[in-house]
Amino acid sequence: MHVECDPKGRRWNYETCLEIAPLTLEINALKRERNAIILTHSYVEPEIVYGVGDYKGDSYFLSLKAKEAQADVILFAGVVFMAETAKILSPQATVLVPDRGSGCSLADSITGEDVRRLKALYPDAATVCYINSTAEVKAECDVCVTSGNVYSIVAALPQERILFVPDRLMADNIRNELVRRGVKKEIISSDGTCMVHEEFDVAQIEQARAQFPGLKVVSHPECTEAVARASDFVGSTGEMMRYVTSTAAPYFLMLTECGLVGRLEVESPEKNFIGGCRLCPYMKLNSLEKIRDLLRAPRPEQIVTLDEDLRRRAARCIDRMFELTPATS
Repeated sequence: MHVECDPKGRRWNYETCLEIAPLTLEINALKRERNAIILTHSYVEPEIVYGVGDYKGDSYFLSLKAKEAQADVILFAGVVFMAETAKILSPQATVLVPDRGSGCSLADSITGEDVRRLKALYPDAATVCYINSTAEVKAECDVCVTSGNVYSIVAALPQERILFVPDRLMADNIRNELVRRGVKKEIISSDGTCMVHEEFDVAQIEQARAQFPGLKVVSHPECTEAVARASDFVGSTGEMMRYVTSTAAPYFLMLTECGLVGRLEVESPEKNFIGGCRLCPYMKLNSLEKIRDLLRAPRPEQIVTLDEDLRRRAARCIDRMFELTPATS
């Protein structure tokens, strides 16, 4: 993978793999002993994704796997709100998170109390939360969405007014896309942003297009609407992967977190990526060492617990997402 996509500056080769082999072997043995599975988001480091992860993907795919899990232990290599989602969907399992400090600028931007205040201001609105939100926020909302199913779910809601939390930039892109599709909705948003995706700008795209003829620019709907308009494709993590693998182009500029570029370089080695990605410091708090120590003896703060009433209310919000998501998503 590109050196700039790895925060430790490693080049992945046979020798590097030999270095981490003892850790990965120990973790995989511990998984068998504990009847554990590891869900890995595409943004975490490659040695986790490919060395010890049982399932790898975006938030929607991993939420499905959490719902289906029969394991005694679910370890979520991602960020805290994802581990909370796993606990909501598999309450019988012990859910673990390697680093309790692995937050999210979106999820941390709003509380359940904030949502209640917004709902009081817009009592006729359907309250829709992006999956990048805490359990207490999900518990206050009518339906959860991901970047892959948001347009179809919002369009299907009977209410014309939609209160969307917590991503202001995604709300802008939802508004624009629904207009393009001829769907009449009023989108009201809170003010959160993703610290990774908000940093990309149009000047970066223009410079890259001038330098690399035939370039395809691929971005996430957490980016600004100006970046979305200047891109060739805008979609969820999973959709971006499918677009790249199915598109013939000499170069790709991926305006998202670097972990996805690392996956694409492994799984589509014939493609050329010119850089431009950014690192999420929270995702990079996951490590093999932390995962090994967690499976050996979890500390209390690494075990995800939720009040049962809150969990049930949050589960209704997520279950509604599964009900409204088209089968092709």
